[in-house]
Formats: sequence, C-alpha cells, structure tokens
Amino acid sequence: MKSLIIIPTYNEKENIKKLVNQVTELGFHILVIDDNSPDGTGDILEKLKLENEKINIMHRERKLGLGTAYIQGFKWALKRDFDYIFTMDADFSHNPAYLMGFLDKLSESDLVIGARYVKGGGVVNWPIQRKIISRCGSFYARTILCFPIKDCTSGFMGFRRKVLENIDLDEIKSEGYGFLIEMKYRTYRHGYKIEQYPIIFVDRLHGKSKISKNIIWEAIFLVWKLKFRIK
Repeated sequence: MKSLIIIPTYNEKENIKKLVNQVTELGFHILVIDDNSPDGTGDILEKLKLENEKINIMHRERKLGLGTAYIQGFKWALKRDFDYIFTMDADFSHNPAYLMGFLDKLSESDLVIGARYVKGGGVVNWPIQRKIISRCGSFYARTILCFPIKDCTSGFMGFRRKVLENIDLDEIKSEGYGFLIEMKYRTYRHGYKIEQYPIIFVDRLHGKSKISKNIIWEAIFLVWKLKFRIK
C-alpha cells in the first residue's frame, strides 16, 4: 500500500526542509506544490529531491490558491499507484507524527479528518479571536449542511483512493476554508465512512498565515451553494 502526502507551499523556506524529511522518514511519498514562492522554497525543494526519491515537486507559475493546488495534486496521485492520499499544511501546525495513526484508521474508514474540536483534540497558540472564528465556522457549516463533522475546516485529511476517484474533482472551484468544507461534504454525501481523529493543532512558529477575509467570505456563501446544489 503506497501513501502520498500533498503539501501546497508559498513562502515556507523556514519549514519545508525539516517537514519533508520528517514525512519521508516515516515512509510516505510526498508531493509539494509550490506557487512560485519568492523566498526560494522551490529551490530548496529541488535540492532535497536530488537526495530523496520519495520527493515530488510541482512548480506553478504564480499563487493560485489552496483548492486548485489540492485538485491538481489529487489528479496527479490518481494517475499513479497511490492507495491513500493525505493533505496537510507546510508549517508544522499539522504534526507529521499523526500520520501513522491516520493510516491505521484508514484500514477501516474512507476519510480520516484531523479534528481539533473532538475529545482529545485542541488548538495551541491561537488568539481567542481566531479560535472563535474557527469554531463558529465549523458550527455554521455543520448546522446548515446537516452533517456530523465537528471540524469542518480542518486541512489535515487522509483519503482512500476510491473516494477521490468517485468525486468529480472538476466540479470543485472553491478555495481555502470553502474547499476544505466542500471535500468533506462531498465525501459524506457519497456515503463514505468518515473518522474524526483528535489532533492538537499548533499555530505556525515561522512564516505568515495565508488566511484572508476573502477566503472566509467565500466559505460562508459556499455552504449555501452546497446545500442546494448537492443532493
């Protein structure tokens, strides 16, 4: 069974070498999708690739967003013989140590979500305002869409191959929080088994967050589109 970790990057030079090494040491293959980071993230990755056959890189010409990065990554993975496909952030807010637990849970489920808002989960180093926005966002999406996911905006996920094969990836146009909500909801509507795995989310120590007001507003409106469009 082969597993691939997909990691989008933009200006992650402080984190990327350590993260890539930790992930590949666990036996996972990795696909990093870099949006032409001006800080040299792409150059660091090219040097790492020369030393490690588990590293794959996709260079994009400009900053195109989280959603399109993951969709391209999913399509890349499906053209190859990967059985499990994971998504995670590049800033160590998603601890690679959880990956083996995810893999174990995928033996009996179709999607594993790294959940902050279940028993045993939590958030470290976030200001109270961001905690409120995140929790309210998950509650908002869960209530309107009527699906039992406690952490709708988590970006730490593991999919069985068949889930991504049966979702029409070309229909997904959302970004950021909206993309993360949509992938979970489409998986749920297909009837797949979803496991919520408790994680401790630690806010980034290096680099800057990519969250913007536009991403938040997109997610707010997307929830209603999903409610009436996907049956």
